[in-house]
Amino acid sequence: MKIYECIVCGFIYDETQGDPEHGIKAGTRWADVPEDWACPESGVAKADFEMREI
Repeated sequence: MKIYECIVCGFIYDETQGDPEHGIKAGTRWADVPEDWACPESGVAKADFEMREI
């Protein structure tokens, strides 16, 4: 399973959960998250996340 982690604060974007509080529905693939989406914890850009296998 892949997760995407903010390199600044460690926030985890999990495709199965999405980010519904910020308009990203559960099940939204990382590739489909808008480029202007930002980490809800630190505000850094999507580009500042790293993919990790768990």
